[in-house]
Amino acid sequence: MTVSRIGVSLEKDLLDALDEYVKANHFSNRSQAIRHLVNKNTIEQKWQCNNYVAGSVTLLYDPHRREIQNQISDIQIKYQEILSTQRIILDRAKHMEIIAVKGVASRLTELADKLITIKGMQAGKLTMSRAD
Repeated sequence: MTVSRIGVSLEKDLLDALDEYVKANHFSNRSQAIRHLVNKNTIEQKWQCNNYVAGSVTLLYDPHRREIQNQISDIQIKYQEILSTQRIILDRAKHMEIIAVKGVASRLTELADKLITIKGMQAGKLTMSRAD
């Protein structure tokens, strides 16, 4: 692989943030961190395309808010891309649901966005990898 050198100009606050990112993620240098960030952004942009992917949607929510569980179920019924779900009880006030998915990236992104934006959802994340 050929490596090209480039120059990058950053404001001090962005440079400080980059240095914190390098340290927090144990990169050996800024170049490695920038390569990682560019690659991550490229992958996330590809998620909006028609690539065939597999992945998971992870959700955290308060189980006492029944309307959240009902909305999760209502959304899941509409997506045949769901392979399985697993609910994990973290404690009395927090459940984690992991939803295994496979299909076209744009459709899975749509599904994840609907789930993650349910009112009262504490956290949510979509993770995908190419499956073709």
